[in-house]
Amino acid sequence: MCISQLLFFSFILSAYVGNGEMDTDTNAYSPRVADTMVFSGDGGSYHSWSSSNFPLLGESKVGAGILLLHPHGFALPHYADSKKIGYVLQGSCTVGTVSPSASKEKVVVIKEGDAIPVLIGQVSWWFNAGDSDTVIVFIGETSMSQISGEMTYFFLTGTVGVLRAFSTEFISKAYNLNQKEANTLETNQTGGVGVKLGKGIQIPQPQNYAENYDEFASTLTTAVEFTSLEQVGLSFKHVKLGENAVFQPVYVTDSVQVAYVIKGSGRVQFAGANGEKLLDATVKAGELFVVPRFVVAIEIADAQGMEYLSVVTSSKPVIWESSGKTSIWKAFSPAILQASLSVSPEFAHIFLAKMTNDMVPMPPKIEL
Repeated sequence: MCISQLLFFSFILSAYVGNGEMDTDTNAYSPRVADTMVFSGDGGSYHSWSSSNFPLLGESKVGAGILLLHPHGFALPHYADSKKIGYVLQGSCTVGTVSPSASKEKVVVIKEGDAIPVLIGQVSWWFNAGDSDTVIVFIGETSMSQISGEMTYFFLTGTVGVLRAFSTEFISKAYNLNQKEANTLETNQTGGVGVKLGKGIQIPQPQNYAENYDEFASTLTTAVEFTSLEQVGLSFKHVKLGENAVFQPVYVTDSVQVAYVIKGSGRVQFAGANGEKLLDATVKAGELFVVPRFVVAIEIADAQGMEYLSVVTSSKPVIWESSGKTSIWKAFSPAILQASLSVSPEFAHIFLAKMTNDMVPMPPKIEL
């Protein structure tokens, strides 16, 4: 690799995956950047978050990685042992997917702000037909993966493809080839997992376009809105917070939340059992944080705002909000609210009205 390529990769990594050093923060919940290079080549690179450096990933059975494709970069056909959602951070990408027993691949084009679900074991390829880099973050659920907290990829072709693992004898019998043909097929597997294609190769045109989720800022997108998420068993929310804005505290009872900061920076706090503050940290672009089941999390943006993607490990998660218009506090009667907070009726009214930003009628005075 020439010096200019090395400098270019250094720029890309500093922009999207940080400095690649092991995180020495002893807090198990602290946000972290991707720390492991899975592959790198002329076509691009793939970095992941290692469960050995971020044990909470393994404990929560979730994983994440970032795919960078240079212009005409092609990620060879592969499948993974995890179900996931890919979100385009930059550029555009042509994606081909093949379902079990399908007679033809499905081809779509996704662009910045789009998300695409990928089933566990589903074969796919990814191609950057543009003139600038494409960057995609993948977040998935790893309960069935070989390494809990990490997504393992199995390539059909290339230097680490399954064809390289079989002898020519087995290949010839499996594919009805003679010895010379089998030898040609095996020895031609010289490209890495991400290669750069020549301009003469005609990539299939898309049959349709993936849904653009760009309009769903600060809302949860589940299988109720898009049935394709039912198959993959995941849902997500794309949150855009303005200057010093806050995303209301929530907890999820049946699934784990995994958030990747796309732009900006902010603060995040976690609250656990017995009033324990599990995390109070700054989070910035390129970092990943995990919110376990039942843990209450609050995110507040800095002065420049913050944008993040949060994948939830359920297609129809049970989410409880503890502020805002659908807050659980609104369900309590005035007496219970006053007694629980140990405040005056007047303060309980103020608390509820300001939290929900509603004009709530003053309740009658209750003697406790």
